[in-house]
Amino acid sequence: METSVKIRRLCLVKGRTISSVARQFNLSRNTVRKYLKQSDPPRYQRTTPRQCPQLDPFKDQLIQWLEADSLRPVRERRNAVLLYEGIQLKGYPGTYDSVQRFVKAWKDESAGLSNQAYVPLVFASGEACQFDWSHEQVVLGGIGVKIKLAHFRLCHSRKSYLRAYPKRDPGNGI
Repeated sequence: METSVKIRRLCLVKGRTISSVARQFNLSRNTVRKYLKQSDPPRYQRTTPRQCPQLDPFKDQLIQWLEADSLRPVRERRNAVLLYEGIQLKGYPGTYDSVQRFVKAWKDESAGLSNQAYVPLVFASGEACQFDWSHEQVVLGGIGVKIKLAHFRLCHSRKSYLRAYPKRDPGNGI
């Protein structure tokens, strides 16, 4: 990726010839032309997923452990290293990378179901508010004093404010 960016800079910005750039990077002129035609840098993509034949007999055990762990609190769940060590004790001869890829794919697949939810936040009048403390400098009787100030904002009033003035930025302290 870096090479394609450097080639584009040399040819298009600095005006160097394709032949001189090809000699500098030890590439063919056709490769340099290919990089110049592409608007985005080339990216490698696998055509088929990696095969893990040694992991196949242990996938059911991993899925069982992952499903059991998903019911536990987050701090008590096993990570990929502990799962790898567990199936090694059961006779798995493969590498950690295969287990890590499998665990990541399983988590992505199972998380896809829970990420589809949308809960709109709608509050009745006086039901909920946002609260925060701040320290402010004020002048009282000609003397600068630091005071503690409590800020309350009703969630219902914020919603109606946004509806009444949609073009104004509510983040500017108004």
